[in-house]
Amino acid sequence: MKENRLSVSRTARYCTIGEWNANTRHVWFVLHGYGQLAQYFIRKFEVLNDGQTLVVAPEALSRFYLSEFAGRVGASWMTRDDRLAEIDDYVAYLNQLYDTVKGSNNAENVQVHLLGFSQGTATAARWLANKHLKCDRLVLWAGYFANGLADVVDAEQVKQLQTVVVYGNKDEFLSEIDLEKYQNDILDVIPHAQIVCFDGPHAIDVETLKKIAKP
Repeated sequence: MKENRLSVSRTARYCTIGEWNANTRHVWFVLHGYGQLAQYFIRKFEVLNDGQTLVVAPEALSRFYLSEFAGRVGASWMTRDDRLAEIDDYVAYLNQLYDTVKGSNNAENVQVHLLGFSQGTATAARWLANKHLKCDRLVLWAGYFANGLADVVDAEQVKQLQTVVVYGNKDEFLSEIDLEKYQNDILDVIPHAQIVCFDGPHAIDVETLKKIAKP
């Protein structure tokens, strides 16, 4: 048996709040977690809608039923099967999305923020490492890195990048690990990272988001 690959064109879906115009000062690219959809995920970021902020929520290319063969649908950035090809695909998609959103707009006075939640943290880090996206700030929210943060982050690249790591003290996906070690592992790779722990579960906490969003 011979396994083959074929590159094809895909239709990708993304949601936005606001628009990029002469008044825009902040652009947020927010990447959802496993099993989520952009149209629901982006609702958490309505609090950033101040007339000077654009929020862009791309949706992962692979959708599936969350329960058996019907009902609610979610999306995933990748699985372990053919993972390198899936990473290449979503990085190419996100690069094209960035170019489309930016268009001919002047980014000189605009701060670009990249936020990844849960599975989206590794996606965000890999996209950033591709060096196509020009980013001023990286936010890794509720991410668990099975092979360590160094596996997905370019440590040299983020040296001059404002980086915030956020997690909830009741995060059910982090409850089985040593949180002190979790923090130390992050600081080993990104010593200047700001670590924010909020009182809550594996979710985007709106009040915490508002605090870290302040310039």
